[in-house]
Amino acid sequence: MDKELKIIDLKDKVQQFCEDRDWDQFHNPKELAIGAVTEAAELLDIFRFKSEEDMEEIMNNIEKRKDVEDELADTFFFLLRFCQLYDIDLSTALINKIEKNSAKYPIDKFRGSNKKSSEV
Repeated sequence: MDKELKIIDLKDKVQQFCEDRDWDQFHNPKELAIGAVTEAAELLDIFRFKSEEDMEEIMNNIEKRKDVEDELADTFFFLLRFCQLYDIDLSTALINKIEKNSAKYPIDKFRGSNKKSSEV
């Protein structure tokens, strides 16, 4: 598959997949948000309580890495479906959020820190 598929192409694939299965009836904002969070939690479960060494082993093991990819893909599916159904331009939203966070987390105060802005 072309690794450079654009988000619009992926959204079209998701739309066709869901239309073929008549899933629109299940995809309201609440259900899509639940799906995204559920899949993200399954990704978290892979890494929760793991040491740095354990996580490195997971990412270097072909089978375990496939589990990570599956959970990321499931999460991405729900995000794309949400955007596709509710006409959200994810690229623009991400760029806007990065700009907002650039102001909220200036380099001179937050370089090398993962603190929240309210903690500084």
